[in-house]
Amino acid sequence: MSSINKFVFLPRFKKSYKKLSQVSKEKVNQAFKQMEQDLGYPSLGVKKIKGTKNIWEARASKSLRITFNLEGDTIVLRTVGEHDVLDHP
Repeated sequence: MSSINKFVFLPRFKKSYKKLSQVSKEKVNQAFKQMEQDLGYPSLGVKKIKGTKNIWEARASKSLRITFNLEGDTIVLRTVGEHDVLDHP
Protein backbone atom coordinates (compact mmCIF):
# COMPACT_ATOMS: atom_id res chain seq x y z
CA MET A 1 0.00 0.00 0.00
CA SER A 2 1.17 3.50 -0.75
CA SER A 3 1.86 6.47 1.48
CA ILE A 4 -0.87 8.89 2.44
CA ASN A 5 -0.78 12.61 1.75
CA LYS A 6 -3.91 13.73 3.58
CA PHE A 7 -6.37 12.84 6.34
CA VAL A 8 -9.98 14.02 6.37
CA PHE A 9 -11.79 13.79 9.71
CA LEU A 10 -15.55 13.20 9.55
CA PRO A 11 -17.57 14.85 12.36
CA ARG A 12 -18.42 11.48 13.96
CA PHE A 13 -14.70 10.60 14.06
CA LYS A 14 -13.93 13.87 15.84
CA LYS A 15 -16.75 13.24 18.33
CA SER A 16 -15.54 9.68 19.06
CA TYR A 17 -11.90 10.82 19.33
CA LYS A 18 -12.78 13.47 21.93
CA LYS A 19 -14.30 10.76 24.15
CA LEU A 20 -11.11 8.66 24.20
CA SER A 21 -8.74 8.60 27.15
CA GLN A 22 -5.43 10.40 26.78
CA VAL A 23 -3.62 7.05 26.47
CA SER A 24 -5.99 5.94 23.70
CA LYS A 25 -5.55 9.28 21.88
CA GLU A 26 -1.77 8.78 21.96
CA LYS A 27 -2.17 5.29 20.47
CA VAL A 28 -4.44 6.66 17.72
CA ASN A 29 -1.97 9.46 16.98
CA GLN A 30 0.84 6.91 16.68
CA ALA A 31 -1.33 4.85 14.33
CA PHE A 32 -1.85 7.98 12.18
CA LYS A 33 1.92 8.35 11.83
CA GLN A 34 2.25 4.73 10.75
CA MET A 35 -0.74 5.01 8.38
CA GLU A 36 0.78 8.10 6.78
CA GLN A 37 4.07 6.31 6.11
CA ASP A 38 2.84 2.84 5.18
CA LEU A 39 -0.71 1.45 5.33
CA GLY A 40 0.83 -2.00 5.08
CA TYR A 41 2.69 -1.60 8.38
CA PRO A 42 2.15 -4.95 10.15
CA SER A 43 0.94 -3.65 13.53
CA LEU A 44 -1.86 -1.67 11.85
CA GLY A 45 -3.47 -4.86 10.54
CA VAL A 46 -5.30 -2.90 7.84
CA LYS A 47 -8.12 -4.88 6.27
CA LYS A 48 -11.29 -4.22 4.34
CA ILE A 49 -14.43 -4.69 6.42
CA LYS A 50 -16.48 -7.59 5.08
CA GLY A 51 -19.79 -6.67 3.50
CA THR A 52 -18.75 -3.09 2.69
CA LYS A 53 -17.69 -1.50 -0.57
CA ASN A 54 -14.88 0.72 0.63
CA ILE A 55 -14.64 0.74 4.43
CA TRP A 56 -11.33 -0.27 5.96
CA GLU A 57 -10.18 -0.92 9.52
CA ALA A 58 -6.82 -0.34 11.20
CA ARG A 59 -5.65 -1.23 14.71
CA ALA A 60 -4.35 1.48 17.02
CA SER A 61 -4.00 -1.11 19.82
CA LYS A 62 -5.19 -4.61 20.64
CA SER A 63 -8.76 -3.36 21.16
CA LEU A 64 -8.79 0.14 19.62
CA ARG A 65 -9.89 0.39 15.98
CA ILE A 66 -10.01 3.14 13.36
CA THR A 67 -12.37 2.84 10.40
CA PHE A 68 -11.80 4.78 7.21
CA ASN A 69 -12.35 5.09 3.48
CA LEU A 70 -9.52 5.31 0.98
CA GLU A 71 -9.86 7.95 -1.71
CA GLY A 72 -6.64 7.98 -3.72
CA ASP A 73 -3.88 9.13 -1.38
CA THR A 74 -6.42 10.47 1.15
CA ILE A 75 -7.77 8.67 4.19
CA VAL A 76 -11.28 9.70 5.23
CA LEU A 77 -11.51 8.84 8.93
CA ARG A 78 -14.98 7.54 9.86
CA THR A 79 -14.93 6.24 13.45
CA VAL A 80 -12.59 5.34 16.27
CA GLY A 81 -13.24 3.26 19.36
CA GLU A 82 -13.12 -0.09 21.04
CA HIS A 83 -13.44 -2.94 18.55
CA ASP A 84 -16.64 -4.35 20.06
CA VAL A 85 -18.56 -1.06 20.02
CA LEU A 86 -17.65 0.35 16.62
CA ASP A 87 -20.47 1.09 14.24
CA HIS A 88 -18.85 0.09 10.94
CA PRO A 89 -21.37 1.05 8.25
